[in-house]
Amino acid sequence: MYHSVGDRTDDPYRLTVTPDRLDAQLGWLRRRGLRGVSVAELLAARARGEGRGLVGLTFDDGYADFVEHALPRLRHWGCEATLFVLPGRLGGDNAWDPLGPRKPLLTADGIRHAAAEGVEIGSHGLTHVDLTKTDDAALKAETSESRALLSELISAPVTGFCYPYGTVDARAADAVRAAGYTYACAIAPGPLTGPHALPRVHVGQRDTAVRLLLKTRLHRLRRRPATGV
Repeated sequence: MYHSVGDRTDDPYRLTVTPDRLDAQLGWLRRRGLRGVSVAELLAARARGEGRGLVGLTFDDGYADFVEHALPRLRHWGCEATLFVLPGRLGGDNAWDPLGPRKPLLTADGIRHAAAEGVEIGSHGLTHVDLTKTDDAALKAETSESRALLSELISAPVTGFCYPYGTVDARAADAVRAAGYTYACAIAPGPLTGPHALPRVHVGQRDTAVRLLLKTRLHRLRRRPATGV
């Protein structure tokens, strides 16, 4: 789970990695015989019994720096990824982060460019709100409406969702499933299991080879089978 890739001089939430650090992390994967892929590709390969050696790479929020800094490095290392974006904030910024700094988000053209380069586009909701705290109308907008807008934007189906802040409960998972998504990513979904509550591991600037190895092993311990709800 990545977020922004760029300047991290001011990074209070530790959500940014520098381009050089991302380059080193992708190189670490490849040297270990692993390849980064989109979540959709990972799940499809696992369903065929062919998921060995694949690692799902995700980039949350849809920062504009994805196209400038992350995409070239993914291409260099022969990796793919899923980019979770916010169709209700196209060309805006991360206004949901009270401490800042303000970082620009991709425009519609930027998202279309990423899709044209083979990046899987998924929804991160409409405006980045905690789905476990929304009313029914907002929950539907954040799930169903965001999917419809993105599908129209890239002229292709959108099958993946990512819970803002990584928070999910049974009500949110049910709404995501009802909206037609085939999978959804969280961070640590607690008692929830299955394709609509997939756990992920945060990757940050401090994650060098030793920390990445530890995170890989710890993730295996908490990973649950993608069956159930």
